[in-house]
Amino acid sequence: MSSQIRLRLLPRARCFFDEPVQVKVTRLRSRQLVTLRARSTDERGVVFSSSATYRADDKGEVDLNKHPSLGGSYVGVEPMGLLWSLKAEALHQYFEKGKSLKPHVVTISVHDKEEGRALAEATNERLLLGDGVTRLPVNEGNINGVLFTPPGEGPFPAVLDLNTFPSEKKAALLANKGFVVLALCVFNVKPENTKEIHLDRFRDGIDFLRRQPKVSGQGVGVLSRSKAADIALSLSAFVPAVKACVWINGCNANTVVPLYYENHQIFSSAQVDYSSVIHTEYGAYILKFAIVNPLAVENKDSLIPIEQAKAEFLFVASEDDMCLNSKVYMDEMVERLKRHEKNNFENVCYPRAGHMLEPPYGPYCRSCPQGVYPYQALWGGEPSGHAAAEVHLWKKIQEFFRAHLR
Repeated sequence: MSSQIRLRLLPRARCFFDEPVQVKVTRLRSRQLVTLRARSTDERGVVFSSSATYRADDKGEVDLNKHPSLGGSYVGVEPMGLLWSLKAEALHQYFEKGKSLKPHVVTISVHDKEEGRALAEATNERLLLGDGVTRLPVNEGNINGVLFTPPGEGPFPAVLDLNTFPSEKKAALLANKGFVVLALCVFNVKPENTKEIHLDRFRDGIDFLRRQPKVSGQGVGVLSRSKAADIALSLSAFVPAVKACVWINGCNANTVVPLYYENHQIFSSAQVDYSSVIHTEYGAYILKFAIVNPLAVENKDSLIPIEQAKAEFLFVASEDDMCLNSKVYMDEMVERLKRHEKNNFENVCYPRAGHMLEPPYGPYCRSCPQGVYPYQALWGGEPSGHAAAEVHLWKKIQEFFRAHLR
């Protein structure tokens, strides 16, 4: 490596997962062509990498905040492109980073374009858990999750982070922002071994949050996506303590298996038409049209009566969601609430985003095993547009919860 050339990560190389960094290279030759590379390993040991070609300016500098990539994993001015374009060599890979105790570590290096030799390198440590945030595994009654509590006396707003499968990412990051968060998942066992789901388990999680000494007020927020999103709708309709619900790319009806509450079945599962699953040349499947219209007669017992909810809703849909027809489901819910003269909702649509909206700056996932159904799912979205949507949405979620959890 050259002792002269510098690669800096600003304002610092150690930051939170959801914070941007400025990648800047100095002391290059004027107009020198270089390749910037990034590399990271997920929790399964799968290596993800990205690269982009840049031309230094007249001063011999490359600044990703203002200079365009000329080619590689992305093109154009994309300050965080090296991170969101990280990709595994094998197809259908999702970057696993659901545990909060270890940081997301990305090695960034700059190489001479012609010779390929490394000129400089820096390591970006992206923390999920901030200083003073406590992480407490919870195994109490029906509750099997992880509680995250910010430092300080509080009181803090409380959020139930409801995931389809176990993950601590969003819960830890929200705790850094001053929320008390309980991370729960819908499926504690394999979905194929799950014959029914009981809403009581998630209601108990809400009650647990309300008992925490640092929690403010009596109301709790719920954050959800995909299958977890229809559970969140049911919680909002049946549990008065839910005051704010974020629904991201889900369904307006109960899906997968019947839902029970207080020992009674409250919803059947919306029917699935497997003949509507579309196989693509890429080797992944479009599942968007698999759920039979929730408004159809055969699905009437699965539609969730959100009109009876007192909670405030933030509905979020990606127009290019290839897993669920989320924009159609969102539009139906908005129209239904309007018919009932309700105005307790906001709705946001992202034209270039896919199903897997997550906290920003993680690797974009084009396809991976769906989890609930036995398919490699095509998630949809255009990488740059999807990444921009994640930045906007993450801020929007925090603003929404702060406005309604007082």
